[in-house]
Amino acid sequence: MTSPSAGLRRTARPPVFSGRSLLALLGFLAVSAVVSGLGGAITTPEIDGWYRTLPKPGFTPPDWVFAPVWTTLYILMAVAAWRVWRKAGIAGARGALGLHLVQLALNLAWSVLFFGLHQVGLALVDIVVLLVAVTATAIAFGRHDRVAGLLMLPYLAWGAFATALNASIWLNLSPGM
Repeated sequence: MTSPSAGLRRTARPPVFSGRSLLALLGFLAVSAVVSGLGGAITTPEIDGWYRTLPKPGFTPPDWVFAPVWTTLYILMAVAAWRVWRKAGIAGARGALGLHLVQLALNLAWSVLFFGLHQVGLALVDIVVLLVAVTATAIAFGRHDRVAGLLMLPYLAWGAFATALNASIWLNLSPGM
């Protein structure tokens, strides 16, 4: 006697160390690196100039903390997306991977708004929407692969912290608040 599921065909995941799987991981890492690089190119010139002049709260980390934190977060995002791809493929995870791209775009938009255009208030609006997108991405990823969803949690925590930092700077810049 065969089991009821014996006739169902499962989509085989590529082995973790197959050429296709490693190439996909490199692709997800490359997308994260491009977004990170663009954001960094916008941010870095402003650190010693405009950003240094902003009224920042006491909980602002030293400048050197940001690069390793963001590098780690971008790697975690890429690995999470890769795990979802391995589990469901592009077609099977179109919504989750689409959310991933949306949150990456919002992440880059924040750098443009905050550091590039010095629009602290608009950056605050963007980062709140970004938090919603990261939350939705983590949930969608978790539906495909629990570990992928969990890998998004440090990003969500850092995003909440960055939102508080952005809000504090905006409040300190806004007269009469």
